[in-house]
Amino acid sequence: MAGWEVRLSDPGRARRRRVFVLLLVLCIPLAFYAGSWWQHYTQPAVTVGQPVESERDEQLLRDLEELRQRVAVLSSAEKLSQQANEQSRLSIKLLEEQIYKQQQDLAFYKGVLAPASRREGLRIRAFELQATDSPELFRYKILLSRVGKGEAPLEGQLHVSIVGKQGEQDVTLELAALSADLPDALPKQPITFVFKHFQAIPEAGRFAELKLPEGFVPREIKVRAEVQGEKPLLRTFKWNKEE
Repeated sequence: MAGWEVRLSDPGRARRRRVFVLLLVLCIPLAFYAGSWWQHYTQPAVTVGQPVESERDEQLLRDLEELRQRVAVLSSAEKLSQQANEQSRLSIKLLEEQIYKQQQDLAFYKGVLAPASRREGLRIRAFELQATDSPELFRYKILLSRVGKGEAPLEGQLHVSIVGKQGEQDVTLELAALSADLPDALPKQPITFVFKHFQAIPEAGRFAELKLPEGFVPREIKVRAEVQGEKPLLRTFKWNKEE
């Protein structure tokens, strides 16, 4: 009896162990089958998707190239426009200088051939005014001449003012205040001049600039010339129309 070993028997536990082993054995082929099924149904989707992505990339590249071509065309057009504007500016400047020279010659002959009964001396010929693309910015030029055969230069000063309305009030503005900080402004006020027969201000047929304050409505331009030893000469011009 001493060599015997007593073991407790549990039929339920043995049964559960057999079931577990059986399930484990069955899971191996099921896992293999599931893997094969997943590979079968997902691989075609990837394969089909690749050409679609490739076509999309090619379309994006074509769109990008088209945009680059458009930018190049626009850049070229802008350069051509700038060149054309610069050429037009130079042509206008040349024409203005030619007109200025002709005006000088004409003023000289008019002064020499003027009747003796006319008062000799300074004349304020014109205040030329040109509008620009900006509604408040204008280009202007003042033309002076001399009647008579005098050879001594005329020296003097010009005082220019713009008369108009600011709201309901009458306002007079000095030209210097309207030309401040502009690239083509005259340097100072009053404006000095020295000439024998003809003078354009600015010189060489160019134009100066003035900028009206916002809300200011101009009515007339007053140009007053002072020559040493002579009575001041005043001339008034309607805005854009000579009085």
